[in-house]
Amino acid sequence: MNRIKILVVEDDVFIAQDISEHLTSLDYWVTGVAYRAEEAYEELEKELPDLALLDINLGQGEDGISIAQHIQKEYQIPFIFLTSYSSGSVLDRAKPTHPMGYIVKPFNEQDLYTSIEIGLYNYAQRWQPANWNPQTINRKLVTEFTPKEVEVLQDIFEGKTNRQLSQKHHISLNTVKTHVKRIYEKLEVHDGAKR
Repeated sequence: MNRIKILVVEDDVFIAQDISEHLTSLDYWVTGVAYRAEEAYEELEKELPDLALLDINLGQGEDGISIAQHIQKEYQIPFIFLTSYSSGSVLDRAKPTHPMGYIVKPFNEQDLYTSIEIGLYNYAQRWQPANWNPQTINRKLVTEFTPKEVEVLQDIFEGKTNRQLSQKHHISLNTVKTHVKRIYEKLEVHDGAKR
């Protein structure tokens, strides 16, 4: 599966369901829903998502900020806070975790989509090699990238989804998946699930 994988951490069952439905309609893959910190840790162990949406207040026990600190330390994946808490003291606790976004409830589908896309893009930029050079990469490969594969790979580095790749390059989703598959094969990466 090549969709962006997202973990939802939200203690309200109805809001969690609403978030999951929005994510699915936006063509993201919800890897799991956790209602408490312990469940979030279990979900992270089961399947590492590409991004986590974290509510801050989870009732009793650890809160979303504690989960964010754990994610930073153990997994280094991006996360976005999706919460009804926007007071100065909460923001002061949240800022040092370096979230890729902060959505204040109530939210709509467009808020969710734009925050996720910007968050993934910013995170990808943070980790993109400063001297990314297709010629250097091609010298290390048995089979070189085609010019189109180089373009697609650059867009993957920028955090674009398959749907965005399809639209930008005016090609079908199946053609995008074929390019991504070939890129993974040439890089000898056999788990294409992150896309």
